[in-house]
Amino acid sequence: MTESEPHSRPEAESRPPQHAVRQLDARSLRGLAHPLRMQLLTALRHGGPATASRLAEKLGESSGATSYHLRQLAAHGFVEDAPGHGKGRERWWQAADGGVSFDEQLLKDPDPAVRGAADLFLHEIANQHTRELATWIAGKNTWSEPWTSASDMSDWTLHLTPDLALDLIEKMHALVESYRALAPAEGTPEREQVRVHTHLFPTHTA
Repeated sequence: MTESEPHSRPEAESRPPQHAVRQLDARSLRGLAHPLRMQLLTALRHGGPATASRLAEKLGESSGATSYHLRQLAAHGFVEDAPGHGKGRERWWQAADGGVSFDEQLLKDPDPAVRGAADLFLHEIANQHTRELATWIAGKNTWSEPWTSASDMSDWTLHLTPDLALDLIEKMHALVESYRALAPAEGTPEREQVRVHTHLFPTHTA
C-alpha cells in the first residue's frame, strides 16, 4: 500500500500507531496539495526526521523554501517536532502519520479551489511514482543481485465491473499490509525499505 492512498477507504484501524492513516478533508487537502510540500512529507516518511537544510539539500531547494513549507505542513498537522533531536539550533521535523487517505468526493467539491487541489494532489502522486521508478532504474546496478531479482515492474489488462475492481483493490491492499508483521528485525542482512505501487483504472478500448 502506498503512503498516499487515492481512495475513500481509510484503514487506520488495522495499522499500528506509527503507520496510522489520516483522512484528508477539504481544509487539510488545501494545506498539502503543493508539489514541494508533498515531496517534503514523502522525504520525512521515507528517510526519517530531518532539518529544513538537510531536506533542502536532498530536494535541490533553498532552505528558506523548505522552512516555509514545513511550517505550513505543521500548521495543518502533517509534520511535527521530532523528539530526541534538535540539540543544535536547527529545528528537526518528522511526519505526524504514516499516510493519507484521499476521498474521491473531493474531486466533486462545490469549491473550485478544492477540486483544483484534489487534481494537483493526484497528479503529484503520479509524478512521485514516476520519479521513484526512474531513480530505481538509474541506480539498479548499484544493488545486489538478490535485490535486482526481487524487484518488479508488471502490468495486466483485465475485464472487470466496478464491484470486482474494488474487491481486487481491497485484496491487494490487505495482502501488502499483511507483510508489515513479517518485517525482519533491524540489522537483518539485506533488510531494506521497499516501495510498492499499485494502480487500477479503467481504459477505453481503441
